[in-house]
Amino acid sequence: MDEITNFRGEVVPDERLTPREGDVDAFVAAVGERVRKARERKGIARRVLSELSGVSQRYLAQLESGGGNISIALLYKVANALDHRVEWLVGEEDPWNSEAARVADFYRQATTEQRQRVMQILDPGRPAQLRRQRICLIGLRGAGKSTLGRLLGKEMSVPFIELNRDIEEQSGMPVSELMALYGQEGYRRLERQAVERVVATSDAVVLAVAGGIVSEPETYGFLLRNFHTIWLKASPEEHMNRVRGQGDERPMAGNPKAMEELKSILTSREVLYAKAESIVNTSGKSVEDSLQDLMTTIRDLGIV
Repeated sequence: MDEITNFRGEVVPDERLTPREGDVDAFVAAVGERVRKARERKGIARRVLSELSGVSQRYLAQLESGGGNISIALLYKVANALDHRVEWLVGEEDPWNSEAARVADFYRQATTEQRQRVMQILDPGRPAQLRRQRICLIGLRGAGKSTLGRLLGKEMSVPFIELNRDIEEQSGMPVSELMALYGQEGYRRLERQAVERVVATSDAVVLAVAGGIVSEPETYGFLLRNFHTIWLKASPEEHMNRVRGQGDERPMAGNPKAMEELKSILTSREVLYAKAESIVNTSGKSVEDSLQDLMTTIRDLGIV
């Protein structure tokens, strides 16, 4: 406990500088909740996080439940394993839900000239100009991003880009090899660079991105500012059936809890997907009907 000297010259505890027990418990619980959400948004099991961070599953379980008073060193390892900055897990504001945290991060990375233009960039009248005719489709795998994105590009007579394929073309390697070579953190950097490249070279484009991109606060914030972002929403069952309909049995192969895990990922990301400018629900609809709904949404946004 910190100490001060009172008016009698006595050294006494300074209660103003000593957190109350309830505050400490709330802080530890909040950190655990952020770790759990970050892990779920990335769709990785606690066992995998344990292997990546070197922190035991038992310790991680205690941390996520709010009962683990984790050391800064171990928390730093957990943050690195999640590809997040440690301050994202302990800051007063949640980086995924705090506009102020995103703005502060952008400002720290900005050049002097960019900082001088911050107020212009944040001017409520400018987002439409920043986004131009750039459209980004987000959502879980199987939402229809590639199929509808390609058709939408033809309807609008603008290029269609699938971000993962663009990264593969630029690097000359498939995503699986990039992940093995650079790790998830390295791949996320390539992903951010690819998005920035699209913005720098295209004022009119339809972009489809991987479902997990919303778990990266910096990259997702950049997308929201520079694209008309549309969430293609579907039920977990439709997501799974569409993936399997494409001939990919990997989600279910040897994993009886695949559907349960899919629902967990979707639930944890819903609040992030909902930050999109618009939502198009593709559940129970044909490709043609979903495309018409998408075109109606785009017209309502004034993009065309």
